[in-house]
Amino acid sequence: MERIGILGPRGTHSEAAVFWINRRLESPPEPVICADIYEVLRAVEDGDLDAGFVPVENSLEGSINITLDTLARSERLTVTRELIWRVHNQLMAREGVTSIKKIISHAQPISQCRHYIREHYPTAEVSTVQSTARAAEIAAGASIEEGLAAICTARAGELNGLIALATEVQDNIFNSTRFFEIARRPARQRTVNEALGRYKVGEKILIICQIHGEKAGALCEVLEEFAFRNVNMTRIESRPARTKLGEYIFFFDLDCDAPRGMLEESIDAVRRKAIWLKRLGAFPVFATEY
Repeated sequence: MERIGILGPRGTHSEAAVFWINRRLESPPEPVICADIYEVLRAVEDGDLDAGFVPVENSLEGSINITLDTLARSERLTVTRELIWRVHNQLMAREGVTSIKKIISHAQPISQCRHYIREHYPTAEVSTVQSTARAAEIAAGASIEEGLAAICTARAGELNGLIALATEVQDNIFNSTRFFEIARRPARQRTVNEALGRYKVGEKILIICQIHGEKAGALCEVLEEFAFRNVNMTRIESRPARTKLGEYIFFFDLDCDAPRGMLEESIDAVRRKAIWLKRLGAFPVFATEY
């Protein structure tokens, strides 16, 4: 059986998203809990795991830098699948807790639920921990008198015997996190059954490149190569090149439904204008329902 690394502990959004996929696959991989995102990616790069499943961007909080930076430096990793995961945050506590004095969670869910907390629990202390799953564990071990509640997934609450004080507490119902399934090159395509296939919303190619930043208009010239050939760019992201101050690398997500030959032609044109360029794979994109 194949093994896929995910961010732990049990009960994180990463685990919930992998379970969502696995229920729809004919031969699902075995989830393996890892301490952090870098550990997931390193294990895949070293061949200790067959694949990894890591967050790359949240619609409210932005990019996950460790994922982007590791993909940029690695010569072995490729993207095989993207999942747009609709985030559902619950406020959960031990049975018997009625007065909420403190709310804990990962920094991102706290930010995503800031308006709800301010409106419903304006006097509660708010504190961050390593993950939503860890928040659930802490809430489960607290006394009723402490009045401790966790913002976490329903699964994390279930695993720790918590009950829901309120559901769907995120401020934006369209809050989503993009996940990449990562594998070593060459990546073996995983079979997707019809049940997962109906959630497919498109296909992308991800390229990363460094351009001559000291040249005026260099980025504009690169973007024109896509626009001239009617290649739709769905996302652009920059990160420091880690060489010297002021030098950057760029991530481009490109739709695969460009006119015949134009997509490859545009990538070749950008390659000629870049210091270096690499492709992180062409992959299907899936999305869960709200």
